[in-house]
This record gives sequence, structure tokens and C-alpha cells, in this order.
Amino acid sequence: MSHIVTIETEVRDTAALAAACRRLGFAEPALETAQLFSGQATGHCVRLPDWRYPVVCDTESGQVQFDNFQGRWGEQRQLDRLMQAYACEKAKLEARRRGHTVTERPLADGSIQLTVHVGGAA
Repeated sequence: MSHIVTIETEVRDTAALAAACRRLGFAEPALETAQLFSGQATGHCVRLPDWRYPVVCDTESGQVQFDNFQGRWGEQRQLDRLMQAYACEKAKLEARRRGHTVTERPLADGSIQLTVHVGGAA
């Protein structure tokens, strides 16, 4: 049986965040206090290509803080790619922890289809 799932992402898993960064070819996230335009934020910092300020992920609250000045200081597309990669990596980690296998297929519209095979059967 097939199900369509929509996920609203909170960033709480540092392993999934690191896997998302590796997947996209970004540097590993670093736990630090970063300066954003509007102040400081502490968390796991991800530096996106051509962004003036890092994206700061507070894994305790799940909140993501960033300042790209409505795209003037960094393309929103880069953050969207990070969040999509994080959601995929987190879903795969959780499925595998439960003994399932996962297949992944990129779709023409840029979305990603994950299929979880319950019990590990592919």
C-alpha cells in the first residue's frame, strides 16, 4: 500500500544534519555562536554557498535561524536544498534504525521519493 507523506521539518538530529551537508558537498556543521545581521545565534552552523551569514540550527528547539535579507544575502534555494536533504537523511536514519530498508528516487520536479520497505525487504 502506498502513502503520500508531507513532512514539516524541525532540525533536531545532528547526525542527519551532517549527512545532509555531506550529501550536498557542504562543510560539516560546527557547533558555535555565529553572528547574524540581527544578532547572535548559537547552534550547529551550516555555511551555504554564497550566503553572507551561516544557517544556525538549534537542535534542542528544532529551530533554524538565518538571515538572507529576502534572497539578497543568499539564495533561498540553497536553504531549501539543505532542508530537503535533512528531511531525507532523517527519514532514512529512522527507517534503518527500525530495521527497514529505504530506496530513494529523485523526481523531475526536484522532489525526492523515498520508499520504506518494512522489515528490510527491498
